[in-house]
Amino acid sequence: MPLNHEPLAIPDVILVHPRIAGDRRGFFMQSYKLDEYAAAGISCTFVQDNLSHSRMGTLRGMHWQRVQTQDKLVQVVKGAVFDVAVDVRRGSPTFGQWVSAELSEENRAQLFVPKGFAHGFRVLSEEADFYYKCSDFYAPGGEGGFRWDDPDVAIDWGKDFDRSAMLFSDKDMALPFLKDIPEALLPPFSAPGEKL
Repeated sequence: MPLNHEPLAIPDVILVHPRIAGDRRGFFMQSYKLDEYAAAGISCTFVQDNLSHSRMGTLRGMHWQRVQTQDKLVQVVKGAVFDVAVDVRRGSPTFGQWVSAELSEENRAQLFVPKGFAHGFRVLSEEADFYYKCSDFYAPGGEGGFRWDDPDVAIDWGKDFDRSAMLFSDKDMALPFLKDIPEALLPPFSAPGEKL
C-alpha cells in the first residue's frame, strides 16, 4: 500500500499521514521507510535526527541552513504545534509564500520541508516534543533565518495568537526581515529536473 501523503499549496512541501495500527494496548507506527518515502517524492537520505522540547507559547523560527543545507522530515511525538514552511529560494515563483500544518501526537502527521525553505513552529499544547530527521549534518554558524513576524511574508499564526504570551529566543528576535537578506545568502531555486 503506498504511503498516504499530499503536497501542500507549495507542492515541494509534503504532508505525510503514516499508517497506524492500534488496539487496546496502544499503537504501532512505522515513522520512516526509505523506499516508501522515496515513492512519495521524499528521496533524500537522512543522516541526523534531532529532538526538541518546548513549553506552551514557544515560537521557534524562521530558520534554514545556508551551509550543509538540509531537507527535514518533522513530526510531533508529544503535544501539538502549528508548523510553517516558507519558500526562501531566490528566483522561485513562490518565493516568500508559506504553507502550514498542525502536527500533533493525535494525528501523527509528518511534514517534509525541503532544502530552500525556512521552517518554524508555534507550540499549541502545554508542552511539545518535536522530532525531526535531517539530510545533512548541522553546521554551527551556517544558519540562515528571518523574523517570524515579517510583514511581507505575513504568516498567520492563528486566531488565538497572542504575541505578548509568546516565548522567543533573543537570537530569533534579532533576525532580519526577509527583504533585508542579501540574495547571495539565499538558497537558489532550480526547476524540476534542472541541475544547479
